[in-house]
Amino acid sequence: MPSAALDGAGPWGPFLIILVGAAATYVWRALGVALSGRIDPEGAVFQWVACIAYALLAALVARMIVLPTGPLAQTPMIDRVGAAMLAFAVYFAGRRNMLLGVGAGAGALVLATYVRTVWS
Repeated sequence: MPSAALDGAGPWGPFLIILVGAAATYVWRALGVALSGRIDPEGAVFQWVACIAYALLAALVARMIVLPTGPLAQTPMIDRVGAAMLAFAVYFAGRRNMLLGVGAGAGALVLATYVRTVWS
């Protein structure tokens, strides 16, 4: 049992944990649905939130390229930068098709890793 407070719950303890967790999640979802009709997508607050979201995404991608962790850290920097550049080029050449850009970048990184493994 994760908590001494649930010792008296018997076999229902895990179900109570799941129920409380689901309730906490769905309260925020319901609040979002209730407020979504009142939010102006062209308003300043919504545009500010969108800018923050894009900035966080860009920072995460840059961190994955410059300071990767896990298996990605074993790949050379030139391979990661080259794959990212190819991904951007294919994305814009493919009329901003995200699937093409991500596929090209991932494929380039896999191919570069494979070639370095075979040739070394």
